[in-house]
Amino acid sequence: MKPTSYFWMPERENPIAITSGEPAGIGPDIIVGLNPGRFNARLVVIGDRDLIESRADSLGSHLQFIPYQTGQRSSGDTQIEILHIPLSKNSEAGKLDPANATYVLNTLQRACQGCLENEFDAMVTAPIQKDIINRAGVTFTGHTEYLADLCGVENPVMLLAADQLRVALVTTHLPLREVADSINKDLISSIASIIDNDLRQRFGLEKPHIKVCGLNPHAGEGGYLGREEIEIIEPAIDYLKQQGLNISGPYPADTLFTPRALSDADVVLAMYHDQGLPVLKHAGFHRAINTTLGLPIIRTSVDHGTALELAGSGSADPGSLYAAIESAILQSKHKKGLYK
Repeated sequence: MKPTSYFWMPERENPIAITSGEPAGIGPDIIVGLNPGRFNARLVVIGDRDLIESRADSLGSHLQFIPYQTGQRSSGDTQIEILHIPLSKNSEAGKLDPANATYVLNTLQRACQGCLENEFDAMVTAPIQKDIINRAGVTFTGHTEYLADLCGVENPVMLLAADQLRVALVTTHLPLREVADSINKDLISSIASIIDNDLRQRFGLEKPHIKVCGLNPHAGEGGYLGREEIEIIEPAIDYLKQQGLNISGPYPADTLFTPRALSDADVVLAMYHDQGLPVLKHAGFHRAINTTLGLPIIRTSVDHGTALELAGSGSADPGSLYAAIESAILQSKHKKGLYK
């Protein structure tokens, strides 16, 4: 992928909100492992203060958590602000409890509301446990879909990035047997247009090149291995070219993810979750981030799950959280026109 260089023009900023994720997972661990002084931004953690402070004490963190107040900010490398959202029930590292599903959703709602109201410049999310939220009786397929619903957006786009590799998805959290029936020309056109717009507005790319994967092996082999490429994907690409997008394909996924094929690409558009993301996570696990495009707010996230077996052990790697915060800051500055 092509690198980009930046010049930053300083201006007053709103905070970056960081939701603490599943309380029994490693979200609190990686948060207390932060060094706020590394970021040219104000950070505000959204979560239960007692939980975060307890995890900090048990892991030997030197961070001090001070109450969040609008218009004020912490100072130094050892202080970080916290916007207190109380747990529904006391939580123990590594032990899930459906009673805290409401707590997790409350932190997301508060962060999203703050972004929509321009209280926060962006939100960064620590990992959550989807199945425990569903066990609590709340239908939940993931951050991407949940935040889209809060923002009133029909087609959010999941974009993962590691170093210079970016992968976006046409479909997100669907059973594999439903993918082919879910793909159509309008959906691909909508997703690609969102990618084109947000890569320009949030990442500073003048004319991003989108390379599109086929759905079937060998991109359908001329129709012998499936006709979705001929009947759906190719017409969508032709239409988008007519609209001025720099887009090409469809390419066989097994050859598109090679250095030579990626050398002129700014993003790969994969048809489904496990077509594109295993490659990206192999290339940059603990450095990769998840960004939701197509929202009126900026949201980034870590590339990993709750890792319950590591919670409270001090072994969790905060690298992806650092990368997600840095990307949120970068995107917010681009959106404000601060990079020239």
